[in-house]
Amino acid sequence: MRVVIQRVLEASVTVDGQCISSIDKGLLVLLGIAPNDLQEDIDWLVKKVTQLRVFPNKVGNMNKSIQDVDGKIIVVSQFTLYASTKKGNRPSFTQSAKPEVAKPLYERFVKCLEEKLKKPIGTGIFGANMKVALINDGPITLCIDSKNRG
Repeated sequence: MRVVIQRVLEASVTVDGQCISSIDKGLLVLLGIAPNDLQEDIDWLVKKVTQLRVFPNKVGNMNKSIQDVDGKIIVVSQFTLYASTKKGNRPSFTQSAKPEVAKPLYERFVKCLEEKLKKPIGTGIFGANMKVALINDGPITLCIDSKNRG
C-alpha cells in the first residue's frame, strides 16, 4: 500500500457536484493499493498515519500527531499511486490492484482508522471521478509505502 499524506487546513471531496466529505484541520490521505497488499499493510499504515508527528507544538516544531491535535482525516482511493511511467508517455496502471481486490482493502483501511481514532473518517466514493480540494498546510506532504518499512 502507498499513501500520500497531506497536512491540511481544510479539504473536501466532491462527486457529481455534491460535496461527499469535508474537514478542517487534519490529514488528506490518498491511498493506493497493490494486488499483494494484506491486512498487515493496513495495520502498519494505520499505526503510521495516526502516530506521525506532523503537527506543530507550541514552539512550531512538528511534534504532534493527528491524535494529539484531535484532527480529522479524509481518505481517498488513488489507484494512480502505482502508475508506471517507465515506457512511453502514457502511464501504465498494471501494478494497481483490480477494483474487486482494492475496494475491500480500502474500506478496511478506513474502518481500521475509525476504530483507532474512535471517530468517523471522511471518504470519497471508490471508483468515482472525484474533485479533491485542499489547502495544504506547511506545505507538508509525505509519501509512505508499506513495503518499504526499513
